[in-house]
Amino acid sequence: MPILASVGSAQALDGREAGLQATHQALNKLGANAPDLAIVIASHQYQPREVLNGVSSLVGDTPMIGFSSPAGLTNRGQHPHSVVVALLSGDFQSDTLWLPGYAQSGRETASKIETHFSARSERQSVLFFADGFNGDAEQFCNALSANLDITGALSSGDLHTGNTYQITGNQTGTGGLVAAFLRGNIKIGVGTDHGWDPVGSQLRVTRSRGFWLRTLDGRPASEAYAGMFGYPARDWAFPPLSYLARLYPLGVEQNEGLVVRAPIRVEADGSFRMNAAIRDGIDAYLLVGSRAACERAAKNAAQQALRQLGDTKPALLVVLVDVAWQMLLKAQPGAEIAAIQEILGENVPIAGGYTLGQITSAEDAKPRFLNQHIVVIAFGEA
Repeated sequence: MPILASVGSAQALDGREAGLQATHQALNKLGANAPDLAIVIASHQYQPREVLNGVSSLVGDTPMIGFSSPAGLTNRGQHPHSVVVALLSGDFQSDTLWLPGYAQSGRETASKIETHFSARSERQSVLFFADGFNGDAEQFCNALSANLDITGALSSGDLHTGNTYQITGNQTGTGGLVAAFLRGNIKIGVGTDHGWDPVGSQLRVTRSRGFWLRTLDGRPASEAYAGMFGYPARDWAFPPLSYLARLYPLGVEQNEGLVVRAPIRVEADGSFRMNAAIRDGIDAYLLVGSRAACERAAKNAAQQALRQLGDTKPALLVVLVDVAWQMLLKAQPGAEIAAIQEILGENVPIAGGYTLGQITSAEDAKPRFLNQHIVVIAFGEA
C-alpha cells in the first residue's frame, strides 16, 4: 500500500473549532483511507487542550504529535493564528511517547527515547518536538547515540512570556517532548540549510552563564550590538529589538565548522537569553541573513531531502523553519514554501511551522542542534 498524505488548515476564534475544521479538511482529502499518524501545528494563542480535543474528536486514537508555533505553513504559504493538521496513511506503524521531564533533564529524556527505540529490532525513524524555551537541547543531543535516526524541532510561541506547548495522544503541556516512532513501509529524507553569513564583525565571548550570554568584548551584549547597529543599548531590552536580536545570530567555530547560535531575546540587564550555552573565551562572528540566501537554502534543503528519498516520490513534506525566517521574510510571508515548490512542485502536501531550533541526525555522529535553519522532511514509501 503506498504512503498517502493530506493536510488541512483552519482559523477560528478558539482552538477546538480550528482543530476540528483542519482535521475535517485533512480527512476529506484522505478519502476512505484511515490515518496512521497525525501531525499538528497549532498557534500558541490557542489553548492546547482545546486544539487536542478538536483534532482527537475526529481521529480518535490515531497516534498524534504536535507543537505550538507563531504561524503554520502549508502549500498555500503562511497561516497565522491557525491549526494545521497533516495525516499520513500507509503500510507502516507508529507509536508515540510523551516525556514531560525534558525541561528538567535532556539527558534523562534522551535515555528514555533510546530505551523505547531499542525495544524493537526493526528499522525505525523518530520524529519529535520539544519545548523551545525550557530544556537543554545540546545536552539532549549529546546523550543520544550516533546510530539513532532522529529529526525534530523546538516549539515556539510567545517570545515575551515563553509560552509554548507540545501535544501527543491525550496529553498536552509545556516543558516536555513528544516523539513518534515510525517503522514499516515508510522512508524519510531530510535536508537542512540556512541563509545567514558572516559580515566581518568578530566578537570575543567574555562572560556567559548557562543560557545567558552576559558580555561580548567585555561589554554587556546589548552594548556590543548597539555599537554595531546604532540603536542605544537600553532599546535592545524592549520590543521590537529585544526579539529582533534573533535576526543577528553569532557564528561560533566548532569541530564541525561554523555553528549558528541565536538569541531568543534580550533581557533587561542587556544579556542575551540563548537556548544553547556558549563557552567563555571563544571568538564569534556576527551573521546576517537575506531573502535571497534563505530562498537558496530552502531549495537546497528540498533537494537534499529528495536525494535521500532516492527513487521514492515524496507523499508529504514537513517543513520546520527557524522563527528568524518569519521575521526576515515578513514582507514576503511564505517565500520559503514558494522556494521549496520550485524544486518539488506544488502538488506535494506541505505542513510546517516556525521553531526555536532544529535537530537532525548526522552521519556517523551524534544528532546536531541547529539555530536559524530550515529542515525539510520528506515522507515516502520504503
